[in-house]
Amino acid sequence: MIDVYTNYNGLKKFIEKIKIPSHCIFCEGIDLTIKEPKHHPSYEITTACNLNCIFCYSNVALKNKTAPKPGYYGSLNPTAITISQYGEPLLIGCEKLAYIIERLKERFGDVRIDLQTNGIFLEMDRLDGLVDIVMVSLDGFGENYVKLTGVNAFDKVVGVLNDVANADCVGVVRSIHMPGINDDDLVKIAKMCDEIGIDEFFLQPISIYKENKEKLLKAGLKVNRAESLIEFFKTAMEIQNNADVNVKVPGCILVNFRQLMQKYEFEDLMFLNRNSIATASPTIRREWRFVIEL
Repeated sequence: MIDVYTNYNGLKKFIEKIKIPSHCIFCEGIDLTIKEPKHHPSYEITTACNLNCIFCYSNVALKNKTAPKPGYYGSLNPTAITISQYGEPLLIGCEKLAYIIERLKERFGDVRIDLQTNGIFLEMDRLDGLVDIVMVSLDGFGENYVKLTGVNAFDKVVGVLNDVANADCVGVVRSIHMPGINDDDLVKIAKMCDEIGIDEFFLQPISIYKENKEKLLKAGLKVNRAESLIEFFKTAMEIQNNADVNVKVPGCILVNFRQLMQKYEFEDLMFLNRNSIATASPTIRREWRFVIEL
């Protein structure tokens, strides 16, 4: 492990040079002039899922009755649409998902479509040409995948990633940073992404809710490390140093941290923490607009 306190210059250069993820382009979160930025629009299909991940925020929203109903949320002049932020969209099948995407493109024209999925039911040949970015969640390697998700489907997901890499889209693997739980897995996943030909490895910080806190602590989560922004960036840099895939972090975190770097000495930011324990249940802050009947 790199001693960040004696090698902060290398970390500083890494943060300065790392590029914004493809998914974050057009998102209000990377525009520092917007006081209350919102995620770009999404089309929500279901809050159900075939996995039972110990860190899932969708389950928390369901328990607190803040989960979204199906439909389109956000601006009626979108440049990008995410499908979807809650649940597993492919539970409805690729044919119905393709239909929804086609209707969105009919309505909004040349809009970028970002698909978020766990990958298990993904058939790229049914969606190739319809989706621009495919983000597959993969947070554990091998047996640890089963422990985190409750389902033995790691090999299935790896096979799907090969299809994504060969499709006409930007292929992204998104992994949640869970210090103490999946430290050893992240580099393995990133190396595999490089071997397969995935375009980006997206490292996402974990959000902890009171509803899943005990599960995460029991699994070994180190909350102090999860809250440290330097620890998060250090982990991203270590992954990049050990794998050739393009490592990315959320654009909103990146641009805000870079702004702080302009105001303060880098050494002064070493102990800057984020509040990883959420005080409110997850919810969509964008307006519901319409639903596409199937």
